Amino acid sequence: MNPSITQGARAITKPQMIDRINDIAWQAHQGSVAAIIQLLNEKLTKSGVRTRAIFSDGVLQLLCEAANIEQLEQSPLVEQIQEILESIAPRNIRRVNINSRIVREQQLLWLKEISSDRENQLLWSQEITLTQPNIVKQLINDFTQAQAELGKPSFAKTPVSRSLVLVNKEKHKNKSKTKILAAVSLCSLLLLGWVVYAKLGNKIKNLIQPDTSKSLTTQTTKENQIRLPLITPNNTVAESPDDPFGTAVRIANQASASGKVATTSTEWLEIAARWQRASDLMSTVPKNHNRYQEAKIRTQLYKKYSESAQKEAQKTKS
Repeated sequence: MNPSITQGARAITKPQMIDRINDIAWQAHQGSVAAIIQLLNEKLTKSGVRTRAIFSDGVLQLLCEAANIEQLEQSPLVEQIQEILESIAPRNIRRVNINSRIVREQQLLWLKEISSDRENQLLWSQEITLTQPNIVKQLINDFTQAQAELGKPSFAKTPVSRSLVLVNKEKHKNKSKTKILAAVSLCSLLLLGWVVYAKLGNKIKNLIQPDTSKSLTTQTTKENQIRLPLITPNNTVAESPDDPFGTAVRIANQASASGKVATTSTEWLEIAARWQRASDLMSTVPKNHNRYQEAKIRTQLYKKYSESAQKEAQKTKS
Protein backbone atom coordinates (compact mmCIF):
# COMPACT_ATOMS: atom_id res chain seq x y z
CA MET A 1 0.00 0.00 0.00
CA ASN A 2 1.18 3.49 -0.79
CA PRO A 3 2.75 5.01 2.41
CA SER A 4 1.15 8.36 1.72
CA ILE A 5 -2.34 6.77 1.58
CA THR A 6 -1.68 4.92 4.86
CA GLN A 7 -0.60 8.13 6.57
CA GLY A 8 -3.63 9.93 5.21
CA ALA A 9 -5.96 7.23 6.52
CA ARG A 10 -4.38 7.49 9.98
CA ALA A 11 -4.70 11.28 9.91
CA ILE A 12 -8.42 11.05 9.11
CA THR A 13 -9.34 8.09 11.37
CA LYS A 14 -8.61 9.78 14.71
CA PRO A 15 -10.66 12.95 14.07
CA GLN A 16 -13.53 10.77 12.82
CA MET A 17 -13.45 8.76 16.04
CA ILE A 18 -13.40 11.95 18.17
CA ASP A 19 -16.29 13.38 16.17
CA ARG A 20 -18.32 10.20 16.69
CA ILE A 21 -17.87 10.31 20.48
CA ASN A 22 -18.77 13.99 20.55
CA ASP A 23 -21.86 13.33 18.47
CA ILE A 24 -23.11 10.68 20.92
CA ALA A 25 -22.57 12.96 23.89
CA TRP A 26 -24.33 15.82 22.11
CA GLN A 27 -27.26 13.60 21.09
CA ALA A 28 -27.59 12.40 24.70
CA HIS A 29 -27.55 16.00 25.90
CA GLN A 30 -30.32 16.79 23.40
CA GLY A 31 -32.43 14.02 24.98
CA SER A 32 -31.85 11.08 22.63
CA VAL A 33 -32.79 7.95 24.62
CA ALA A 34 -30.61 5.69 22.44
CA ALA A 35 -27.55 7.90 23.03
CA ILE A 36 -28.28 8.07 26.77
CA ILE A 37 -28.44 4.27 26.99
CA GLN A 38 -25.18 3.93 25.06
CA LEU A 39 -23.37 6.25 27.47
CA LEU A 40 -24.93 4.57 30.51
CA ASN A 41 -23.89 1.09 29.34
CA GLU A 42 -20.34 2.31 28.70
CA LYS A 43 -20.11 3.77 32.22
CA LEU A 44 -21.70 0.71 33.88
CA THR A 45 -19.71 -1.94 32.00
CA LYS A 46 -17.37 -2.66 34.93
CA SER A 47 -20.27 -3.18 37.33
CA GLY A 48 -21.88 -5.75 35.02
CA VAL A 49 -25.14 -3.81 34.72
CA ARG A 50 -26.96 -3.45 31.41
CA THR A 51 -29.63 -0.82 30.87
CA ARG A 52 -32.65 -0.23 28.65
CA ALA A 53 -34.91 2.80 28.58
CA ILE A 54 -38.18 4.20 27.29
CA PHE A 55 -39.42 7.78 27.64
CA SER A 56 -43.09 7.60 28.61
CA ASP A 57 -45.51 10.21 30.04
CA GLY A 58 -42.73 12.67 30.84
CA VAL A 59 -40.68 10.07 32.75
CA LEU A 60 -37.58 8.20 31.58
CA GLN A 61 -38.30 4.57 32.49
CA LEU A 62 -34.92 2.91 33.01
CA LEU A 63 -34.47 -0.86 33.38
CA CYS A 64 -31.23 -2.15 34.98
CA GLU A 65 -30.38 -5.84 34.61
CA ALA A 66 -27.48 -7.89 35.95
CA ALA A 67 -26.57 -11.54 36.48
CA ASN A 68 -26.89 -11.47 40.28
CA ILE A 69 -28.50 -9.43 43.07
CA GLU A 70 -25.19 -8.12 44.45
CA GLN A 71 -24.59 -6.16 41.24
CA LEU A 72 -27.98 -4.45 41.62
CA GLU A 73 -27.55 -3.07 45.12
CA GLN A 74 -30.00 -0.19 45.19
CA SER A 75 -28.24 2.69 46.95
CA PRO A 76 -24.88 2.76 45.08
CA LEU A 77 -26.45 1.98 41.71
CA VAL A 78 -29.04 4.74 41.99
CA GLU A 79 -26.35 7.20 43.06
CA GLN A 80 -24.09 6.22 40.15
CA ILE A 81 -26.89 6.48 37.57
CA GLN A 82 -28.01 9.87 38.88
CA GLU A 83 -24.44 11.17 38.70
CA ILE A 84 -24.06 9.97 35.09
CA LEU A 85 -27.39 11.42 33.97
CA GLU A 86 -26.76 14.78 35.62
CA SER A 87 -23.39 14.99 33.88
CA ILE A 88 -25.17 14.35 30.56
CA ALA A 89 -27.92 16.89 31.48
CA PRO A 90 -30.45 15.59 28.92
CA ARG A 91 -32.88 18.25 27.75
CA ASN A 92 -36.55 17.88 28.79
CA ILE A 93 -35.78 14.93 31.04
CA ARG A 94 -36.08 15.58 34.79
CA ARG A 95 -37.86 12.55 36.21
CA VAL A 96 -36.26 9.11 35.96
CA ASN A 97 -37.79 5.88 37.29
CA ILE A 98 -35.08 3.26 37.87
CA ASN A 99 -36.24 -0.38 37.80
CA SER A 100 -34.03 -3.40 38.48
CA ARG A 101 -34.28 -7.15 37.92
CA ILE A 102 -32.15 -10.20 37.19
CA VAL A 103 -31.22 -10.35 33.52
CA ARG A 104 -33.71 -12.12 31.24
CA GLU A 105 -34.11 -12.83 27.58
CA GLN A 106 -34.77 -9.91 25.31
CA GLN A 107 -38.29 -8.59 25.86
CA LEU A 108 -39.62 -5.86 23.60
CA LEU A 109 -42.58 -5.10 25.87
CA TRP A 110 -40.66 -5.07 29.13
CA LEU A 111 -42.25 -1.83 30.38
CA LYS A 112 -45.76 -3.24 29.97
CA GLU A 113 -44.76 -6.45 31.76
CA ILE A 114 -43.16 -4.78 34.78
CA SER A 115 -46.03 -2.29 35.05
CA SER A 116 -48.60 -5.08 35.24
CA ASP A 117 -46.73 -7.17 37.83
CA ARG A 118 -44.10 -5.14 39.68
CA GLU A 119 -43.83 -7.42 42.71
CA ASN A 120 -42.83 -10.47 40.70
CA GLN A 121 -40.98 -8.71 37.88
CA LEU A 122 -38.71 -6.32 39.82
CA LEU A 123 -36.23 -6.42 42.68
CA TRP A 124 -36.83 -2.75 43.44
CA SER A 125 -37.92 0.49 41.80
CA GLN A 126 -37.02 4.09 42.66
CA GLU A 127 -37.88 7.42 41.04
CA ILE A 128 -35.32 10.23 41.08
CA THR A 129 -35.36 13.85 39.94
CA LEU A 130 -32.37 15.20 38.07
CA THR A 131 -30.94 18.50 39.22
CA GLN A 132 -31.54 21.19 36.62
CA PRO A 133 -28.20 22.40 35.25
CA ASN A 134 -27.15 25.97 36.04
CA ILE A 135 -27.54 28.09 32.90
CA VAL A 136 -24.31 30.02 33.54
CA LYS A 137 -22.38 26.80 34.11
CA GLN A 138 -23.83 25.36 30.89
CA LEU A 139 -22.73 28.44 28.96
CA ILE A 140 -19.23 28.12 30.37
CA ASN A 141 -19.13 24.42 29.39
CA ASP A 142 -20.28 25.22 25.83
CA PHE A 143 -17.68 27.96 25.59
CA THR A 144 -14.93 25.64 26.89
CA GLN A 145 -15.90 22.91 24.42
CA ALA A 146 -15.84 25.40 21.58
CA GLN A 147 -12.36 26.57 22.58
CA ALA A 148 -11.17 22.97 22.88
CA GLU A 149 -12.31 22.22 19.36
CA LEU A 150 -10.50 25.31 18.04
CA GLY A 151 -7.35 24.23 19.85
CA LYS A 152 -7.24 20.66 18.54
CA PRO A 153 -3.74 19.71 17.31
CA SER A 154 -3.34 19.49 13.57
CA PHE A 155 -2.23 16.16 12.15
CA ALA A 156 0.45 15.58 9.56
CA LYS A 157 -0.76 16.66 6.17
CA THR A 158 0.18 14.29 3.33
CA PRO A 159 -0.49 14.98 -0.33
CA VAL A 160 -3.46 12.59 -0.24
CA SER A 161 -5.06 13.77 3.01
CA ARG A 162 -4.28 17.49 2.83
CA SER A 163 -7.53 18.60 1.17
CA LEU A 164 -9.75 16.33 3.33
CA VAL A 165 -8.17 17.49 6.57
CA LEU A 166 -8.46 21.14 5.56
CA VAL A 167 -12.16 20.74 4.74
CA ASN A 168 -12.79 18.93 8.04
CA LYS A 169 -10.88 21.60 9.97
CA GLU A 170 -12.81 24.44 8.33
CA LYS A 171 -16.10 22.68 9.15
CA HIS A 172 -15.18 22.38 12.84
CA LYS A 173 -13.88 25.95 12.95
CA ASN A 174 -17.16 27.35 11.61
CA LYS A 175 -19.18 25.21 14.01
CA SER A 176 -17.01 26.30 16.93
CA LYS A 177 -17.31 29.97 16.01
CA THR A 178 -21.09 29.63 15.95
CA LYS A 179 -21.06 28.11 19.45
CA ILE A 180 -18.80 30.88 20.75
CA LEU A 181 -21.04 33.59 19.29
CA ALA A 182 -24.12 31.98 20.84
CA ALA A 183 -22.44 31.68 24.23
CA VAL A 184 -21.20 35.28 24.14
CA SER A 185 -24.67 36.54 23.13
CA LEU A 186 -26.37 34.74 26.02
CA CYS A 187 -23.76 35.99 28.48
CA SER A 188 -24.32 39.54 27.21
CA LEU A 189 -28.08 39.22 27.71
CA LEU A 190 -27.60 37.97 31.27
CA LEU A 191 -25.21 40.82 32.03
CA LEU A 192 -27.63 43.37 30.54
CA GLY A 193 -30.48 42.03 32.67
CA TRP A 194 -28.35 42.26 35.80
CA VAL A 195 -27.36 45.87 34.99
CA VAL A 196 -30.98 46.90 34.36
CA TYR A 197 -32.08 45.35 37.66
CA ALA A 198 -29.22 47.04 39.52
CA LYS A 199 -30.13 50.43 38.06
CA LEU A 200 -33.92 50.26 38.32
CA GLY A 201 -34.40 47.88 41.26
CA ASN A 202 -34.74 50.61 43.89
CA LYS A 203 -37.04 52.69 41.69
CA ILE A 204 -39.36 49.72 41.21
CA LYS A 205 -39.45 49.11 44.96
CA ASN A 206 -40.29 52.76 45.56
CA LEU A 207 -43.19 52.57 43.10
CA ILE A 208 -44.85 49.72 44.99
CA GLN A 209 -44.62 51.31 48.42
CA PRO A 210 -48.02 51.80 50.13
CA ASP A 211 -49.96 54.91 49.17
CA THR A 212 -50.49 55.70 52.83
CA SER A 213 -46.78 56.31 53.36
CA LYS A 214 -46.72 58.66 50.40
CA SER A 215 -49.77 60.63 51.62
CA LEU A 216 -48.39 60.94 55.14
CA THR A 217 -45.09 62.24 53.78
CA THR A 218 -46.95 64.82 51.66
CA GLN A 219 -49.01 65.94 54.64
CA THR A 220 -45.91 66.26 56.81
CA THR A 221 -44.21 68.35 54.12
CA LYS A 222 -47.21 70.66 53.96
CA GLU A 223 -47.16 71.03 57.73
CA ASN A 224 -43.48 71.96 57.66
CA GLN A 225 -44.10 74.57 54.97
CA ILE A 226 -46.55 76.40 57.22
CA ARG A 227 -45.02 78.57 59.93
CA LEU A 228 -46.55 77.41 63.18
CA PRO A 229 -46.47 79.53 66.33
CA LEU A 230 -44.38 78.34 69.23
CA ILE A 231 -45.99 76.66 72.25
CA THR A 232 -46.24 78.75 75.40
CA PRO A 233 -44.08 77.69 78.34
CA ASN A 234 -47.01 76.53 80.45
CA ASN A 235 -48.13 74.20 77.59
CA THR A 236 -51.48 75.97 77.19
CA VAL A 237 -52.99 77.90 74.30
CA ALA A 238 -55.12 81.00 74.70
CA GLU A 239 -58.10 80.73 72.37
CA SER A 240 -58.97 83.78 70.32
CA PRO A 241 -62.57 84.00 69.04
CA ASP A 242 -61.43 86.43 66.35
CA ASP A 243 -58.92 83.97 64.81
CA PRO A 244 -60.12 80.32 65.09
CA PHE A 245 -57.68 79.28 62.37
CA GLY A 246 -54.61 80.51 64.26
CA THR A 247 -55.86 79.10 67.56
CA ALA A 248 -56.50 75.69 65.99
CA VAL A 249 -52.99 75.66 64.50
CA ARG A 250 -51.43 76.44 67.87
CA ILE A 251 -53.41 73.63 69.59
CA ALA A 252 -52.42 71.23 66.81
CA ASN A 253 -48.79 72.23 67.22
CA GLN A 254 -49.02 71.51 70.93
CA ALA A 255 -50.66 68.11 70.34
CA SER A 256 -47.98 67.16 67.80
CA ALA A 257 -45.16 67.98 70.22
CA SER A 258 -46.82 66.06 73.05
CA GLY A 259 -47.29 63.01 70.83
CA LYS A 260 -43.52 62.65 70.46
CA VAL A 261 -43.02 61.98 74.18
CA ALA A 262 -46.34 60.42 75.27
CA THR A 263 -46.06 57.01 76.95
CA THR A 264 -49.21 56.49 79.05
CA SER A 265 -52.84 56.02 78.16
CA THR A 266 -53.82 59.25 79.97
CA GLU A 267 -51.32 61.30 77.96
CA TRP A 268 -52.61 59.88 74.69
CA LEU A 269 -56.21 60.70 75.68
CA GLU A 270 -55.19 64.31 76.36
CA ILE A 271 -53.51 64.48 72.97
CA ALA A 272 -56.63 63.06 71.31
CA ALA A 273 -58.72 65.76 72.99
CA ARG A 274 -56.40 68.51 71.72
CA TRP A 275 -56.54 67.22 68.16
CA GLN A 276 -60.33 67.10 68.37
CA ARG A 277 -60.48 70.64 69.77
CA ALA A 278 -58.24 71.83 66.92
CA SER A 279 -60.54 70.11 64.42
CA ASP A 280 -63.62 71.72 65.95
CA LEU A 281 -62.06 75.18 65.81
CA MET A 282 -61.01 74.71 62.18
CA SER A 283 -64.59 73.83 61.29
CA THR A 284 -65.72 77.27 62.51
CA VAL A 285 -63.51 79.21 60.09
CA PRO A 286 -65.87 81.39 57.99
CA LYS A 287 -66.17 81.03 54.23
CA ASN A 288 -64.88 84.53 53.64
CA HIS A 289 -61.56 83.65 55.34
CA ASN A 290 -58.61 83.73 52.96
CA ARG A 291 -57.57 80.22 54.11
CA TYR A 292 -61.03 78.67 54.21
CA GLN A 293 -60.19 75.80 51.81
CA GLU A 294 -57.11 74.91 53.82
CA ALA A 295 -59.20 75.00 57.00
CA LYS A 296 -61.57 72.40 55.54
CA ILE A 297 -58.63 70.07 54.83
CA ARG A 298 -57.13 70.60 58.28
CA THR A 299 -60.50 69.90 59.93
CA GLN A 300 -60.54 66.34 58.51
CA LEU A 301 -56.81 65.85 59.08
CA TYR A 302 -56.93 66.82 62.76
CA LYS A 303 -59.94 64.57 63.25
CA LYS A 304 -57.97 61.58 61.91
CA TYR A 305 -55.06 62.42 64.21
CA SER A 306 -57.47 62.47 67.16
CA GLU A 307 -58.75 58.99 66.24
CA SER A 308 -55.18 57.70 65.93
CA ALA A 309 -54.31 59.07 69.38
CA GLN A 310 -57.34 57.32 70.85
CA LYS A 311 -56.16 54.03 69.36
CA GLU A 312 -52.72 54.55 70.90
CA ALA A 313 -54.41 55.14 74.26
CA GLN A 314 -56.23 51.82 73.95
CA LYS A 315 -53.00 49.99 73.02
CA THR A 316 -51.12 51.51 75.96
CA LYS A 317 -53.97 50.69 78.33
CA SER A 318 -54.09 47.05 77.28
